[in-house]
Amino acid sequence: MKRTLSRLAATTALVMGLSAPAWAQTEVEWWDFLAGGDGVRMKALIDEFNAEHPDIQIEGTTLEWGLPFYTKVRTSVAVGEGPDIMTYHLSRLPLALEEDVLSPITDADLEAAGISTGDFFDATITAASTDDGQLMAIPFDIHAVVVHYNRTALEGTEWLDEDGNLTNINSIEDMTNLLTWAKENGFSDPLSFQSEGGGGTWRMFYTLLRQQGGEILTDGEVLAGDNMDKAITSIQTLADWRAAGLIPEQAAYEASVALFSGGKSVLHINGVWEVPTFKDSTEDGSLGFEWFANEMPQMMDEPATWADSHAFAIPNDPNMTEEKRKAVLTVIGWMQKHSLAWAGAGHIPAYKPTVESDAYAELEPNATYASLANSAAFDPRSKIAGVASPIYDAVDNLIAPAVHGFLSPEDAAAQMKEQLQSLLD
Repeated sequence: MKRTLSRLAATTALVMGLSAPAWAQTEVEWWDFLAGGDGVRMKALIDEFNAEHPDIQIEGTTLEWGLPFYTKVRTSVAVGEGPDIMTYHLSRLPLALEEDVLSPITDADLEAAGISTGDFFDATITAASTDDGQLMAIPFDIHAVVVHYNRTALEGTEWLDEDGNLTNINSIEDMTNLLTWAKENGFSDPLSFQSEGGGGTWRMFYTLLRQQGGEILTDGEVLAGDNMDKAITSIQTLADWRAAGLIPEQAAYEASVALFSGGKSVLHINGVWEVPTFKDSTEDGSLGFEWFANEMPQMMDEPATWADSHAFAIPNDPNMTEEKRKAVLTVIGWMQKHSLAWAGAGHIPAYKPTVESDAYAELEPNATYASLANSAAFDPRSKIAGVASPIYDAVDNLIAPAVHGFLSPEDAAAQMKEQLQSLLD
């Protein structure tokens, strides 16, 4: 259809006595999975790009997030009906490599986009590359969990410094003490997060595991060696908090956000993507207290925070023309250089010149938690990991029940190991 329209435009130009270049326009078919505030911001960027580039027009389509999106990509690319460019979670890269749905990004591609690998945080380039260093996507952001907190409630306590940032949380015991204090001072669910399973519980579990230096996968083995003990410790920590009434019982995502917004929780651990929610609530006066967000505190041996990255990927289409690829790379380069607008969604741009800019330094709380880019802990590099993966299923079926007392941490970790290992053998 797109080629037909291009031929029709060229024919019309000839009939009307106009030169073809005056009518030349490359249409770029774009797929993303961005809803809510992310979707609004991305559509604004697309509209701005289209207004500045009459010769290149992005035709955007938003599909359902998660497994439906990646299934659609796989089947469409297989039959040559994929988009020209798409958003992609870097946690899904290993599965994408197995499915052969992505086109490698070359040095010439980067030059055409006006960027280089040195423009990006190292962790994102590693996550966007194969084990031998071939770049397969271009990172757009780092999105991680942060600690949203009630500054008003913590004012004057040992856990808030003179600048209003969290302090003195250097161990699990320190965090437990803060949450216990909050419980004793009327906060029914001191720490809220999506505790019913799914993404929220995975992000909490994985952050605690990585702060111990733990790994889910080691040379193809799930929870090898002392990683089993570290996994049990992570689950037990969450289970202890739940047993003491310091985290909510099986809170759905929306409920966990409401617990914080409604003053039931003094801390809320969730993604940076909720920053606009709390900013808007602050501006319209509905939040009822002063809010801020910091990087996850280091409570164990190493600094680490669960993170993923939205990236731009080019589907593996052998029939893509040089003209179309050049247009796609123009889009990618422009988006990177305008990524300050994307930071408004709470994300940390992967493009370092944006993060290092004066304009970004004024963007709060983003500028305060941007340091997490140096301790970002991406999902394991495996086909069983990433968004909507078997690891998420294991969290739903095993880790979340253990956190809520329906399974021992030891049994949950052992069954997780067995379940995931069977998918790799």
